[in-house]
Amino acid sequence: MKNTISIKRVYDQPEQTDGFRILIDRLWPRGLSKEKAKVDLWLKEIAPSTELRKWFNHDPEKWKEFAKRYKAEIKKNIEALTLLKSKIKEGKVTLVYGAKEERYNDAVVLQKILTK
Repeated sequence: MKNTISIKRVYDQPEQTDGFRILIDRLWPRGLSKEKAKVDLWLKEIAPSTELRKWFNHDPEKWKEFAKRYKAEIKKNIEALTLLKSKIKEGKVTLVYGAKEERYNDAVVLQKILTK
């Protein structure tokens, strides 16, 4: 599974090499049309809870705790995780997200979980 999962901002130019594009945000990205986003699946159920997202607010100081709490949420979300894993088995998947912060976001945590 390792090299079949990429992450990138949904605002970045979609490419053929992205494979199946899955938006993993609870909210649709601001100012982006469905056509431009080229999202194959919007899996908002896999996103961090609203409470966790607001608490974290992309603060690097809270990163380790955010990752721990988000992993706990994902483990309880069997249905969304199963769907995600089935898409990965089918081929190349790119997890797309809206955050400006590229190092401290839910896609990074999710990619780590899926490549273990």
